[in-house]
Amino acid sequence: MEDKFDCIIVGGGIAGLSTAMTLARGGAKFLLIERGEFCGSKNVSGGVLWGSDLARLVPNYWEEEEGGWERFVSHRRLTFMDEQSAFSLDFKSGHFAEPPYSGVTVLRARFDNWLAGKVEEAIAESAHPDESFLAQNILVEEVLMEDGRVVGIRAGEEKFFADSVILAEGINNLLTRQVGLQSDYVPADYVAVGVKEVIQFDRSVLEDRFQLSGLGGLSNEFVGFASGGVEGGGFLYTNRESVSIGLVLGMKDLREKKHTPYDLLNAFKAHPAVADTLRGGEVLEYSAHVVSTGDIRGMPRELYGDGVLLAGEAANLLLNAGKAIQGMDYAMRSGLLAAETVLAAKQKGDFSAATLKRYRDALEESFVLQDMRNFQGAVHLLHSPQMFGAVPNLVCDFGRQFFTVDSEPSKKSSQMFRESVKRHSSYWDLIKLGFKASRSL
Repeated sequence: MEDKFDCIIVGGGIAGLSTAMTLARGGAKFLLIERGEFCGSKNVSGGVLWGSDLARLVPNYWEEEEGGWERFVSHRRLTFMDEQSAFSLDFKSGHFAEPPYSGVTVLRARFDNWLAGKVEEAIAESAHPDESFLAQNILVEEVLMEDGRVVGIRAGEEKFFADSVILAEGINNLLTRQVGLQSDYVPADYVAVGVKEVIQFDRSVLEDRFQLSGLGGLSNEFVGFASGGVEGGGFLYTNRESVSIGLVLGMKDLREKKHTPYDLLNAFKAHPAVADTLRGGEVLEYSAHVVSTGDIRGMPRELYGDGVLLAGEAANLLLNAGKAIQGMDYAMRSGLLAAETVLAAKQKGDFSAATLKRYRDALEESFVLQDMRNFQGAVHLLHSPQMFGAVPNLVCDFGRQFFTVDSEPSKKSSQMFRESVKRHSSYWDLIKLGFKASRSL
């Protein structure tokens, strides 16, 4: 093994693997270190990978019968819930079935392992097939520094040196704090607890129940009762033979209200609008982990330094502005941009902060930081108490009146709406909320 690499990548998730793939194709010598037994073994999360960057990394990935993805998203749904009711906005379109798909559901253990295999293939075809490595089941304990510059890493008694180090360690910012890019743990205000179950079905049952055709799939987000009065919301995504269902709950609000994520998830699953869809399924997996809320104030003070870059959730790159929960696509794009920055620095022979600043500039020019900045108002709006309380209750109250037919004179819909507003909010509050939404979205 060479004494020195062009780059060491810490973390074998989507950000780290995207970096590695790009470096291999760019002719760099690198070492990727993953603490899990294999890439994806420690990453139990799943969901939707949005955007087109997967096709950039793995051209024609949709043609692989045993590809790492589950289903392409052909059906989008947003559901407002109160204790007994659900009111959904539903959208389905044939254009979603045209590859490269705009979104694919993934199970991360399978997807990351598959993508790692693609990286191995890229290494074998690279200029340095014997000098680049994926090293798994290794824990990085320390980032090595000399005169304020990152020069490598230490794992146990072994030290590895490189011109640059990319930290893709996830929300756990131990190494990020070591290099001085973040002073403390990310505050509870800016992180959430994600809880999820994977529930298995016979494939034909799954496709009939959710009206799926071929490899088309459903992405369903939930607002209101789903989170049990805690800041946050719910989700359900269809995989090939299972569904991923769960909640994302604000950590600070969860602590203050003294709820447990598992109890809230069980209540969500028992809701009439959800319970019927899960009937007969077998729980394969339960997991919980910390995620970013997408609040830009939770980002590290900087994303680069002398010899070091931050990618993916290590940089707190995530956005939920109401349209979709975007995190994996941000990790993938940041990994691509980090690798391109390292390749440019290698060509220049300069890995100083002044050169690596190009990474921050590239992120600012990309959809990642442009959307995070432009939609911060929407992030704050979605985490306001009205959005998981008054608004879904009002919507469901109106829906219950509007769709109920009995042997009494029917009210005008305008009267129904006025009565719902009176029970759950006020016109003044709705006007203020509408004004915020118009500016945020």
